[in-house]
Amino acid sequence: MIKATNLTKIYRTDEVETTALNNINFQVNEGEFVSIMGPSGCGKSTLLNVIGLIDTASGGEYYFGDKEVSKYNERQRANLRKGNIGFVFQSFNLIDELTVFENIELPLLYLKVSATDRKKRVNEVMEYMQIMHRKNHFPQQLSGGQQQRVAVARAVVAKPKVILADEPTGNLDSKHGDEVMNILTELNENGTTIIMVTHSPSYAEYSNRIVHLFDGKVVTENMQNKFHL
Repeated sequence: MIKATNLTKIYRTDEVETTALNNINFQVNEGEFVSIMGPSGCGKSTLLNVIGLIDTASGGEYYFGDKEVSKYNERQRANLRKGNIGFVFQSFNLIDELTVFENIELPLLYLKVSATDRKKRVNEVMEYMQIMHRKNHFPQQLSGGQQQRVAVARAVVAKPKVILADEPTGNLDSKHGDEVMNILTELNENGTTIIMVTHSPSYAEYSNRIVHLFDGKVVTENMQNKFHL
């Protein structure tokens, strides 16, 4: 489903050149749950942003499905993201002025889904995430765990092929972190491909494969039996 070959990302200023990704070869099959680990500054989030078509690579090839997309322009990348890729961020990235329902509804508006179908799909995902009773609340009225449930609901409402999660438990206590990981595990068991950046070895154990980065390179990959509480 996802394949990167000799992927590089170099950030340049007038005086400094920084290599964030250094000839990375990386592949994710449909239905996998992959964790990406490594020290701060090793390129984890950069790789996730390139995979998610938020950022572009400086060199190499990137295939999403059967399409080589590394040279796509912003409009092409945006069109491919819609309906195919869902994002979950450490900082939730909810819009404070919108209710829970409206935040979750946003991806469907971009996809021009009808109002009737939007209401049906948002209500279904709120029920699944157990946040229906919060549908008219605003983000600042929610706990961190509830906000992340809304963020996950927004990521999955369009039924994307892939969910990219960047430190999804980073701002949560262990109880709410476990809840989010169990939700991601259930989504994966129902067929969604998940790629997650994490600093937590225990949460990485929820995945099928752990990829370790160091200085912008893949240094080890570990297959494992999935574990969850």
